[in-house]
Amino acid sequence: MEIKRDSYLQQLISYRFDGLVKVITGIRRCGKSYLLKNIYRDYLLQNGVKDEQIITIELDLAKDIKFRNPLLLSSYVREKIGGKKEEHYLFVDEIQMSDKVANPYNKDGNKITFYDALNDLRSLPNLDVYVTGSNSKMLSSDILTEFRGRSDEIRVHPLSFAEYYSAVGGDKNDAFDDYAFYGGMPLILSRPNDAAKMSYLKSLFTEVYLMDIVERKRIERQDVLEQILDLLCSSIGSLTNPTKIANTLRSKQGTGVSANTIRAYIRHLEDAFLFSESRRYDVKGKSYFDSPNKYYSEDIGLRNARIGFRQQEMTHIMENIIYNELIHRQFSVDVGVVYARAVNGKGNSIRIPKEIDFVVTAGGKKTYIQSAYAMPTAEKEEAELRPFALTGDFFPKIVVRKDIGKRWYDENGILNINLIDFLLDKELIGDRAF
Repeated sequence: MEIKRDSYLQQLISYRFDGLVKVITGIRRCGKSYLLKNIYRDYLLQNGVKDEQIITIELDLAKDIKFRNPLLLSSYVREKIGGKKEEHYLFVDEIQMSDKVANPYNKDGNKITFYDALNDLRSLPNLDVYVTGSNSKMLSSDILTEFRGRSDEIRVHPLSFAEYYSAVGGDKNDAFDDYAFYGGMPLILSRPNDAAKMSYLKSLFTEVYLMDIVERKRIERQDVLEQILDLLCSSIGSLTNPTKIANTLRSKQGTGVSANTIRAYIRHLEDAFLFSESRRYDVKGKSYFDSPNKYYSEDIGLRNARIGFRQQEMTHIMENIIYNELIHRQFSVDVGVVYARAVNGKGNSIRIPKEIDFVVTAGGKKTYIQSAYAMPTAEKEEAELRPFALTGDFFPKIVVRKDIGKRWYDENGILNINLIDFLLDKELIGDRAF
């Protein structure tokens, strides 16, 4: 079964031999290694690069364990390409498994790390360097931080619906139903049945993600971390903040934890690429609110697994999938806030905030998007469309729906489009980088 990940491949091609280290980041098990060692490698081989010009180091395997010493890694690669004019490519997988070693010229000084080795190697004019890695010792976001200014990031996500459908084919609606339930972690496609898929997704949390965070951040209250995780999974797309979560834990769980601790734990979940924060943006005031904000799961299947495949409210699931699609396309995504005027009981004019699900920025252009599972009544239609009229501008406006077939524009120029069509139309919004 072939999975096409063309957007990431195009990024790698565009960064080829630009003098920087290519750092492939993303949640664990989302396909970073496969992208580098299979998809990109195949591209190079099909375009004139010989097999011996690609040096692959897999630090998680016994055959390459000696190269966890960054000095040996650097020495090996230099010896491998020394005196050769041909372009070479270095793939280092699971880079976080590299060791720190004493500086042989200054034993009391700072230790030598893989950062030193790779920065040394990237200076070679005929070598292009690529790395992947994430685990409890060092998640990919840390690797990127160390190379800031000397690296390109290729952020890899779980499969988009288009990528998923390219592999499974068949009826689009049936494929979407499976995708909305099990999500887009690549190995889901090879699980033999529903029970195996559910078990795999649940194990990712208990055996991989949580353990990574607990060990790496030395979490003392794993119970609190898990309670926060459950709350975020249960309330995807809902406004919240650390204080609100702390109050919820206190009232429902009897857990007394400060808002600062909650904030730190949420940050750990974001650093591990499990959740993304979408901030609220005042459309007319052109400024951000401090809080509350929304949080979306990196993969809807992981979210569903965490809460036992309950709470299958398609309105929230659909919103999360749309958000992930927009992020996958490298757009900047905020929650839009506009204001309507009303009169209160005392006869005073007041401002009432209205929400636009997504304010999407691409190539300096905005697009406003509402996620509406269905608009069966005039009242529902008014509630969904009213915020668009309050923006005071003429940027494109889209309602993504599950209750219509073909796309159409209403008398105000608002595009109504079916969810699946939206997910498969890569050219619908703005200027895309890839």
